[in-house]
Amino acid sequence: MDKEARHILLVEDNPDDVLLTRRAIKKAKLLNEMRVVTDGQQALDYLFCKNDYSERDPYDLPGVVLLDLNLPKVGGLEVLDQIRKSPLTKLVPVCILTSSKEESDLIQGYEKGCNSYVRKPVDFNEFLDAVKHMGMYWMVLNELPSEIR
Repeated sequence: MDKEARHILLVEDNPDDVLLTRRAIKKAKLLNEMRVVTDGQQALDYLFCKNDYSERDPYDLPGVVLLDLNLPKVGGLEVLDQIRKSPLTKLVPVCILTSSKEESDLIQGYEKGCNSYVRKPVDFNEFLDAVKHMGMYWMVLNELPSEIR
């Protein structure tokens, strides 16, 4: 799968942050589709093709998962844990994108196998720039193993 065809999976329950992330991806001129789920259970259902996503191709994996930690139903760290436990998704890049300032969240994120941990800037323009740079890195520069290309 070519880099333009890979999609971004945003796991985010805050509608304002979803809009800002969409705007930043557009500003970065990335052609990659961004798919959004709004809680941890939806993220797992999406990735493992269950419930509302049972018709989804399980091999159509995202080029990167942008994962908030503070999610309804299933928390972000548990989602990350399940991603890393599955042979299908264990190599998918996961970037934690969170407002959490807890050092324990940072440590647990890396212990559970995140590829990157970014604290959401409070400033609007800084948030746009952070997401723009993350999108460029993960969708353009980063190389993926053939199993998820």
